[in-house]
Amino acid sequence: MKKITCECGHVNPEGTVLCESCGKPIEGNQHIDGNESNQLLNMRYDGSARRSRTYNKTFVDKIWNFFSSVKVGVWLIALTLIASSVGTIFPQEANNQSPLPAAQYYEETYGIPGKIYYQLGFHDLYGSWWYMILVASIGVSLVIASLDRVVPLYRALKKQKPKRHESFMKRQRLFGQAENVLQGDKEKLLEQLKKHRYKVTEQDGHVLAEKGRFSRWGPYVNHIGLIIFLIGVLLRFVPVMYVDKSMWVREGETQQIPGTDRQYYIENKDFFVEMYDEDDPRYKEAIEQEGGNVVKNYQTDAILYKRTDDALPGAEPQLEKVKEGSIQVNRPLSIDGFGLYQTTYQLNEFKTMTFKIHKKDDPDEKALGGTFTVDLVNPKSEYTLENGMVVKLDSYFPEFEMQDKEPTSISKFPKNPAFVFHIFEPDAEDPEVSFVGIGTNLDPNGTNEFKVGIEDFATRDVTGLTVTRDRTLPILAIGGIIFMLGVIEGMYWNHRRIWIHPKGDGIWLAAHTNKNWYGIKREIDKLVDGTNIPTVEDQNERKA
Repeated sequence: MKKITCECGHVNPEGTVLCESCGKPIEGNQHIDGNESNQLLNMRYDGSARRSRTYNKTFVDKIWNFFSSVKVGVWLIALTLIASSVGTIFPQEANNQSPLPAAQYYEETYGIPGKIYYQLGFHDLYGSWWYMILVASIGVSLVIASLDRVVPLYRALKKQKPKRHESFMKRQRLFGQAENVLQGDKEKLLEQLKKHRYKVTEQDGHVLAEKGRFSRWGPYVNHIGLIIFLIGVLLRFVPVMYVDKSMWVREGETQQIPGTDRQYYIENKDFFVEMYDEDDPRYKEAIEQEGGNVVKNYQTDAILYKRTDDALPGAEPQLEKVKEGSIQVNRPLSIDGFGLYQTTYQLNEFKTMTFKIHKKDDPDEKALGGTFTVDLVNPKSEYTLENGMVVKLDSYFPEFEMQDKEPTSISKFPKNPAFVFHIFEPDAEDPEVSFVGIGTNLDPNGTNEFKVGIEDFATRDVTGLTVTRDRTLPILAIGGIIFMLGVIEGMYWNHRRIWIHPKGDGIWLAAHTNKNWYGIKREIDKLVDGTNIPTVEDQNERKA
């Protein structure tokens, strides 16, 4: 690595702009027309060498330089925000309740835009590999950009000395000089610096007064907080750390709780909805404004079970009751870090439908061979009647709807069931075909002898629950707290330095701050008040 030796004898790393020892400019200190350049010094990182500005040969160097760029970091954040916004145009696949495959659902529901949406992978955006790479790239950019800047800054601030080169002093933004200064005035200035909480360091008559150095680390504390926060976000893709699942449980059913690795089950003992009393004068006006009943409470009375065996998936589990309670909105039932929240419901969902078969021309519609009952959650494919007739369930549409002159189901829940039955008489080879639904009874061929009619039905309520477990919240909270501490640290304090350089019977005075130049100039005005030392001049304003 190339070394740069200053005239003071200090050896500086390649890429150094200001000598680490005396502060003399190493680059940009040319003589123009015999005069030393009076261009103000770039004091960023106090002129220390940054890796991204020094090396650009190897593949590692190029990767480092790419991610160390602030522009690259801003573009990565912008791309992530745009992608996140696009992911909200259509519902994500995880929230899709349709029984159709995702590719078919998006195309049939949203047309060509839906098809493109699916093919580009936006249907599962937040779990896609490229979205996680975007988020991880932001974290990599933060780490590399921080290291690229914090290391030279630390090295520069650690090696500060009171004695600085004359060109360093003259090319500071705030600079002033006094031809004759009494010793008492200089001592008074030093006392004032200490009263204003400056840390004063002296070397051979040269003075460095400094305060607020810790504020320089504020942006990097921000970065640490953001990195921790992003780690928490990425951990949400790990099932052990984060679970957010939805489930529907019908009254009387016991179902496995998703996301619990088949360990916990829930039984829906009862579900009910309570409405506000229409006759109560306290609620009457609000109910009238809503145009109908207003829900006061909807609640699931549930029992939680834990699996006690290690049977293979699909085998009947052995369950042990561990907890019983009620689930209400914002009042979850919790177990082992999991929370079950009441989110929605479906009243009077069809549970079973009982059908009869009668002669098409029978005005009394007398049932032939009794009735058969279809379980709308787990329907059988074949039913045998007492008279030997066989009914086969050819097609089942839980929520029937005609689309493009074709029967289809828009969801997997039995809200508007319809059926295609094949009816076989004893010893018959060819069946009769009937299409049956609520308010619908069709003979597709127009030649049927028999007719299938709805005899009875049973309903039940269904509760919609959300299962959550979030072990990333402490990580996100720690990241957020650290980020805010960095914001406060960098916003309400600033790093101020004042150099006093003896020059014959007088002194040179120079100052620098990382922000709030007006504030430090006013402070210097107060420091020199009552002495014959003139205040500093803002050379930036003089040039303007």
